[in-house]
Amino acid sequence: MVGRKNWLSSHTRSGAQASAAIYSLIETAKANGLSPYDYLQHVFEMLPTLNDDGLDTLLPWQWRETYRPKQ
Repeated sequence: MVGRKNWLSSHTRSGAQASAAIYSLIETAKANGLSPYDYLQHVFEMLPTLNDDGLDTLLPWQWRETYRPKQ
């Protein structure tokens, strides 16, 4: 189980849910062959610029198709 001991430090239910969401994004990025750091950096940069219709473009399996690593 990915965050088993880490969830013990969540003081609220919403904190635990936020941790679970981040862990899920990280593990899904890894499963799709992405660098979790690069993927999350891109997501956090793009979120303020997107509307609800564009959120699908941030999914790891969508992003992998268009990602070009920085040289």
